[in-house]
Parts: sequence; C-alpha cells; structure tokens
Amino acid sequence: MFVVKGVGMASLATAEVCDTNAALLASGELRVLQPVFQMYGQCRSFSGPIVTLKVFEDNVLVRETLETKGEGRVLVIDGGGSMRCALVGGNLGQLAQNMGWAGIVVNGCIRDVDEINACDVGVRALASHPQKSYKKGVGEKGVPVHVGGTLIRNGEWLYADSDGIIVSRTELSV
Repeated sequence: MFVVKGVGMASLATAEVCDTNAALLASGELRVLQPVFQMYGQCRSFSGPIVTLKVFEDNVLVRETLETKGEGRVLVIDGGGSMRCALVGGNLGQLAQNMGWAGIVVNGCIRDVDEINACDVGVRALASHPQKSYKKGVGEKGVPVHVGGTLIRNGEWLYADSDGIIVSRTELSV
C-alpha cells in the first residue's frame, strides 16, 4: 500500500512520492516516466486510472475513446513516438474536458496548442505538429504500452505534475 501523509490527491507531489517510496521504485510497483514530455492544458497536475491506446499516425480510436465518459481517467496514447503528425488537437482537447477526462499523455504529437492550453484538462506530449493524423481506425485499446521508457498497463494509475509523471500499479493512498 502506498501512503502519502498530509497531501491531498489534487496536490499529490510526484517528487515526495518518489522520496518516500524508494522500495516501490526499486520493485517496479512505482515507475517514473522519462522526462521527455511537454506540458499543455490548464491542469498542471492530474491523476487517475489509466486507459491505454496503441495507435500509429491514426487518431480514430483516440476520438472514439474520448467520446466515452472519462470519469477522471487518464488516456495514455502510445503513438510510437511519431513526429510526423498530431494525434490530439483542439477539438479532442475540448472533448476530453467535456467528457470528464483528467488528462491525456501522448507518446507522439499534438496540435492546436493554444486551444489545448485553454482546456481544463492536463495534456503531456512529445511536441506539437501542425499536420493532422490519418483516419483509418487502426489501433488497439486496453493493451500494455511502452511510453516514456516504461511499460504501462490499462487500469494502473498515473500521476503527473510539474516535476514529472509517475505510474503505480495501484491508486496511491493519502
């Protein structure tokens, strides 16, 4: 069980979690993503249970997933690290906000940065790119993905703040 004393979920500090859970970091129960992500959206800190997607330069499944009730979840998209097009744009950022998603982490690019920055949702991505993705509907949902140098499974928990992104097998307890 993870214990973080005196910290509310909204202000859960990733640095403090790492400092107080060395054994869990060593065992792999708690993992830190590589610091390769840019920060977008109004929410600098966000957390929630993970929904995974594996796509490549195709965002049909991204839209389909964001059209479902987010219920405070975080969408983790393994876009293969592609720097050739964007998987999330302003319309999908607005959709994520409206449907109650806590955040989106993209191993790939976004676009419409100003629009996404106006949305009340947390977004992390490798970069921005002006070109939209293909619309073929190819990809997988709910599969383990490799993002930020770590394996991430559907249903695990993600915590992001200004210091970085951590993933735990279970929800962190206050």
